[in-house]
Amino acid sequence: MSASRPQVHDLRTGSSILSDRVKAAGRAVLAPVVRLAIWLRLTPNEVTVGGFVIVLAAAALVAVGQLLAGAALLVTGSLLDAVDGALARATGGTSAFGSFLDSTLDRAAEAIVYGGIVAYYLRVSTDPIGPVLLALAALAGSFMVSYTRAKAEGIGLNASVGLAPRPERLALVVAGIALAGIGFDIGLVWAIAIIALLAVATTLQRIWHVRRLVEAQERTTIGAESSREN
Repeated sequence: MSASRPQVHDLRTGSSILSDRVKAAGRAVLAPVVRLAIWLRLTPNEVTVGGFVIVLAAAALVAVGQLLAGAALLVTGSLLDAVDGALARATGGTSAFGSFLDSTLDRAAEAIVYGGIVAYYLRVSTDPIGPVLLALAALAGSFMVSYTRAKAEGIGLNASVGLAPRPERLALVVAGIALAGIGFDIGLVWAIAIIALLAVATTLQRIWHVRRLVEAQERTTIGAESSREN
């Protein structure tokens, strides 16, 4: 993200599918890209918008059946989405508006990608109802994952937990599109079905996690009040 977050209480539970080691390796790979962006004097918001435009193009390619090209372009756009936050931290350019813009375009990009998948199935499938419903379920679940985190942060809590935050979902959808692009059509159907299931599981994990945090806060408050009374 390209802006600082509010102070939150943290009690992390539930690991995501991608390990911390994999994520650290990804950040190391992106370091030269961040240095290039600094050299080009790009702002984090410019990188955010550029990544969004690339994802738009990727979704359009998927919609017309150019799946491998769409998957490759989606990887590029997704990498830029990671670069903007790293660039903001490296240059001290974090801002509230940058965070708002990044989160907003993330949601829009996710919806557009699934829109491209729906358009693809409406074009090529003789019975697109199943894949289309799965894509809608994956999109709705993905939005719920993002909403639970945003709502938790709105009340001062950290809900960045669960099996499938955005990077994991992106990896699955890219893999599914690429598999369909090499002729393994069922791969994309399975990918969006897995995303839908994992998104529901992640939403439930975050609800449970926030409930634990709230109960812990309430116990602390009650304990503090009892101590003052004594």
